[in-house]
Amino acid sequence: MDLLEEAAEFEKAKMSHMSTSDRVHASREAKRLVLAINEMYKKTKDEKLMDAMKRITAKKKKIEVRLKGRSEIS
Repeated sequence: MDLLEEAAEFEKAKMSHMSTSDRVHASREAKRLVLAINEMYKKTKDEKLMDAMKRITAKKKKIEVRLKGRSEIS
């Protein structure tokens, strides 16, 4: 499967009602995708790749917030 197809599948995946281990797995998968797409981006400088990385990173951040919990801000 092409990296962009994998990224699209990851973006479409439901992230509700996930167990902690599912969230860890999703976070690692997002990191793997971003790093792989970044290697391609370095060679081609294609804006579609950058946009895909941004979307995956945003989803990864949401997952990690849920994993780590929100810190109390006073």
